[in-house]
Amino acid sequence: MGSRLSSNFNGNQPPFAGHDLDALALLLREPWRLADGLWFSLTLMTILLAHELGHFLACRFYRVDASLPYFLPAPTLIGTMGAFIRIRSPIYSKRVLFDVGIAGPLAGFLFLLPPLAIGLAYSKVIPGIAARGDLVFGVPALERLLESVVFFGVDPGDIYLHPVARAAWVGLLATALNLLPIGQLDGGHILYSFVGERHRILSRVFVAALVPIGIFFSYSWLLWALFLVLFGMRHPMIYDASRLGSGRRLLGWLALAIFLLSFTLTPVRLGGGR
Repeated sequence: MGSRLSSNFNGNQPPFAGHDLDALALLLREPWRLADGLWFSLTLMTILLAHELGHFLACRFYRVDASLPYFLPAPTLIGTMGAFIRIRSPIYSKRVLFDVGIAGPLAGFLFLLPPLAIGLAYSKVIPGIAARGDLVFGVPALERLLESVVFFGVDPGDIYLHPVARAAWVGLLATALNLLPIGQLDGGHILYSFVGERHRILSRVFVAALVPIGIFFSYSWLLWALFLVLFGMRHPMIYDASRLGSGRRLLGWLALAIFLLSFTLTPVRLGGGR
């Protein structure tokens, strides 16, 4: 998939088009073309690895038993289903839960900033390129802020992201998804650290909010809401009455800021529709 993104970028074609699946057969005959995909793939894997190592190192610091990161290759439009670590021992403290939960998004966000800036520097302007492909990508607030500096006065729909910037865009999407204050997501862990047992009610409120967002902006949120209801709502109880200190509360506000900078109501939609 990274190879196709690079090929389409070099040929001024939309990032994803109907002929891409047919073109994958070319890679079987000429596998050396896969090297062109390293711009996207290595960037994305580095961002995902940084996120998971943030969790892993926080677990090691607090002597919480956790696995090294697992990567999930999959035939998706980005070539992966992401990465995760497996925490194998219980967490008894809200402070430890908070630190483990926030460490991943912070690390991943820091590692996506340089490729986003560098990728935008190598991006280009092609009038109407965003609407020409089979998929139309949303523009998170952080990306738009940087675009307004690099491409001052240019319509976002005319900016064609370099594959490195596209990998950073995926990192922003992954950060926003992980920071949703729901269930066992990273944002859910942060929320639980602040509100305790009220987390159960608030998680249901936030996952319900995804339904109107999915109806009016992007149907993909309906799929995420269904997935979270089926697999991600339960959270282990922590019997800890202590409160988070002022430093962690500031980090909580930072996590909210990162979420707002990374979130977009319409991450992906079909060309000409949702």
